[in-house]
Amino acid sequence: APYEALAVNILIFGLFALGFNLLLGYTGLLSFGQAAFFGLGAYGCGIGIVHGQMPPLLAILVGTLAAVAGAAVIGIMAIRTRGIYFAMVTLALGQCVYMLVFQADAWTGGENGLRGIGVSNINLGLFQVNLVNPVEKFLFVLFFVALGFAAVARILASPFGMTLEAIRENESRVVASGYDVQATKWLAFVLAGTVCGLAGALYALHLAIVPVDIVSYTNSGLVVILALLGGINTLFGPFIGAAVFLVLEDVVSHFTVHGQFIVGILIVVLVLFFPRGIWGSAVTKLDRM
Repeated sequence: APYEALAVNILIFGLFALGFNLLLGYTGLLSFGQAAFFGLGAYGCGIGIVHGQMPPLLAILVGTLAAVAGAAVIGIMAIRTRGIYFAMVTLALGQCVYMLVFQADAWTGGENGLRGIGVSNINLGLFQVNLVNPVEKFLFVLFFVALGFAAVARILASPFGMTLEAIRENESRVVASGYDVQATKWLAFVLAGTVCGLAGALYALHLAIVPVDIVSYTNSGLVVILALLGGINTLFGPFIGAAVFLVLEDVVSHFTVHGQFIVGILIVVLVLFFPRGIWGSAVTKLDRM
């Protein structure tokens, strides 16, 4: 990446897209509400530090648990629907979370966002992490992203992960085999929300503020683009998608104010020539060799 702060963003949004990909790529559920869990993780972490005076590690845990709680409640309502109705329900419920955050300005800062999350040092016992140092911040975030990545990889390699893929391919056959599909989809929804919440908590520490627009539907749309660009149904694809999109956005913005238009054209070209995503197409080609 051109600089460390952008590299940290790639890690965080790659983890965010990985959580979304657990739903779309492996379970076949298209959600337009993942920004709600990303935002709950960020606000949970930020509120824990600003209002609760919590140490950063505890605040990360609180933010992640806030996302787990939100995903558990929203998942109960969302999994009752299928297809486009599931997408619309998650979009609507995600916007409900946005309005709650927007109105609770005493805790969240409202439209001004939550400020004052200025964490400079994290005491880990034997040593301290200086978050002002960009390299140390990168390594700190990388550690948690690696934990999230390893956890998702382990889940997908388990019988539960195989059940998720079976639901994606033929839900009726899974029901006929005696599995509780509704409970399995709900658990997948909660696990995806957990990963997105962890990404949000790390984002709050990275920015030192939590802007309210990270809970909006535009952020949910962004994570869809990142996952599709890198390749759904792949573990590493979301990080490739995040890297390509964010680096392109950063580089193009230095040359023109119409950067979003140019990045959009480039994404269309990439999707046309790499229908499985960049990483997905590369893996498919290597498998055929």
